[in-house]
Amino acid sequence: MKESTNPKSEQLDHSTTDNTDQALTTNQGLKINNDQDSLKAGERGPSLLEDFILREKITHFDHERIPERIVHARGSGAHGVFKINKSLSKYTKAKFLAEEGKETPVFVRFSTVAGSAGSTDLARDVRGFAVKFYTEEGNYDLVGNNIPVFFIQDAIKFPDLVHAVKPEPDNAIPQAASAHDTFWDFISLMPESMHMIMWAMSDRAIPRSYRMMEGFGVHTFKFINEGGKMHFVKFHFKPKLGVHSVAWDEATKISGKDSDFHRRDLWEAIENGAFPEWDFGVQIIPEEDEHKFDFDLLDPTKLVPEEEVPVELVGTLTLNRNPDNFFAETEQIAFHPGHLVPGIDFTNDPLLQGRLFSYTDTQLSRLGSPNFHEIPINKSINTVHNNQRDGHMRQQIMKGKVSYEPNSMGGGCPFQAMMKDGGFASQEERVDGKKIRARSQSFVDHYSQAKLFYNSQSGPEKTHLQNALIFELSKVTIPAIRERVVGQLNFINKDLAAAVAKKVGVHVTVLEQPNGSIPADADPKSLQSPEKEPYTKSSDALSMKNTVKDTIKSRIIGFIIEDGVHAQDVNTLKSKLENEGAVVQIISGSLAAVKADDGTAFEPKHSLTSTASVCFDALYIGSGKQSTQNLMNEDNKPGTLLFINEAYKHCKAIYFGKETEDIYNASNVKHKKHEDPAIIISDQNDSDALFMKAVAQHRVWELEKARNNPA
Repeated sequence: MKESTNPKSEQLDHSTTDNTDQALTTNQGLKINNDQDSLKAGERGPSLLEDFILREKITHFDHERIPERIVHARGSGAHGVFKINKSLSKYTKAKFLAEEGKETPVFVRFSTVAGSAGSTDLARDVRGFAVKFYTEEGNYDLVGNNIPVFFIQDAIKFPDLVHAVKPEPDNAIPQAASAHDTFWDFISLMPESMHMIMWAMSDRAIPRSYRMMEGFGVHTFKFINEGGKMHFVKFHFKPKLGVHSVAWDEATKISGKDSDFHRRDLWEAIENGAFPEWDFGVQIIPEEDEHKFDFDLLDPTKLVPEEEVPVELVGTLTLNRNPDNFFAETEQIAFHPGHLVPGIDFTNDPLLQGRLFSYTDTQLSRLGSPNFHEIPINKSINTVHNNQRDGHMRQQIMKGKVSYEPNSMGGGCPFQAMMKDGGFASQEERVDGKKIRARSQSFVDHYSQAKLFYNSQSGPEKTHLQNALIFELSKVTIPAIRERVVGQLNFINKDLAAAVAKKVGVHVTVLEQPNGSIPADADPKSLQSPEKEPYTKSSDALSMKNTVKDTIKSRIIGFIIEDGVHAQDVNTLKSKLENEGAVVQIISGSLAAVKADDGTAFEPKHSLTSTASVCFDALYIGSGKQSTQNLMNEDNKPGTLLFINEAYKHCKAIYFGKETEDIYNASNVKHKKHEDPAIIISDQNDSDALFMKAVAQHRVWELEKARNNPA
């Protein structure tokens, strides 16, 4: 064969690509006209299987990394039980929800989203909250988050979102962080993300514990009852301990002191018998009320305010057993929103529709076989009967010649189940629309619920959210990106935008129309610019100020003591705290036994140098003049004061025992009686009870500014 003399052929090189000034294409070189919307049967219709662009994009994304999960790689899990306390048979024929008192085994996995498996638990991030119900009708997976909405409206943008938040591809920096150019570049061009940004920059993104965060199904699903009647439903898990967070300064320090903080907290709570519990609730919306809201129920960037549709608490989720092997269970568990049982069905939410394809594809890549359902943690409690055969790592041994349907040689078995016998059938729904790649007009308003969330926050929560935005945008090196984000913030709250703009060095610009994927014919009124009448709606359910604050169960209390401490005071307070479910841990100058004034010994769990105040919910400074002198000697004084000053800065409860005046006076604590309810002095009446009440309050965030700037 004659060698080619075509110079272009000789120079052809597919190994490097420069995307500058190039049109977007598929992997086959086909130019893409619309990369914002999946192909649907009508604007609000279901996504179509023929959408080869969506499938190619998500397939490639699903297979980017093995074996670790691409997102939600850093996780922890536990076994437990779900109990239905009030029958939902009026709304759904799902058996595990229909019989009052019925218990269903579960496995729950919590996770961060952006970081790798080796990243810190305390990153500012969304947290996954995924529940596998092992029901008698098959496995049901409720794969949600600790935030009720999401960044994007259509699954076709999910690879772009994750690529933007992941470490930048040229230098693999930063790990488990959204504070960088590519993430905020994407966000600045996607106004639909602004509601989620309010949540992600709030304290919800740095929870105190997996046990103290909410869980949400995110999407709107369907309930179908025995009569075929359909209702829309939103799923909620509300922690019995309340929703609590840490301060950002704490989060950064915890990452250095104990990057496994959440994983350790969950494990130790279960080992100690302080089983985490959540109330399970539903928001039920009749089919005929689908369009009564000022937002679209199918829009995953929107929530249903609890003031409009109250959450009905109908069940309890309890985690009561740690895994026997982390990899075999927590790492190999495979969730999929398409794992359903009769009585629960999908809506046409375009983000949910894409997830239904993506999850199975991801498990094939990560677990290496279509038989991932045979891994013990994934197995249904029902015996599986079907005609699927072979495949890598097959475990189940099927007898007989027949592996097809219909058949006569096997007596027609396994046979199709009738609906009355529990056979699953999708809800009959009319689908009538043009085949279209577009966004529904009902998805256009991107700012009202972002305003709702911001308006609902308490003063300290607003301050924390503002500071989070300032921190994140200060890491963005391109001024134009910072300007675009501030422009988006201006559509939410002009004071917030101005405060952020001042700190990140940009001018507040009121955009004529936000950048991003908004239909060209969108109604300008829906953009709700700052010049319009202020948006004043709020919701108490969206602020952590209104969460549970009446328990000290499982709170970690640090007792800082040294030789000579008054044993009776220590033992009395310790017993009171432990009787209420708190956990007391002794901290001293070293790990040597502490000799008390009566000759007894206390064994420290930590030394002043091996841990930090950020790992505790509250502090008690042990009583006794000799103990005080030892804590204030040359070796221990720096550590003692650092503990107290940091706990004070982070608005925690601190209890100064008898004869600790020298420590108190040397610290930054400036206590005025009745003005700082979390600073307890032993000479106050019923000081033990006051301390326990202060711990139950979690923090005194309202005094944060005063505590950070002591007079």
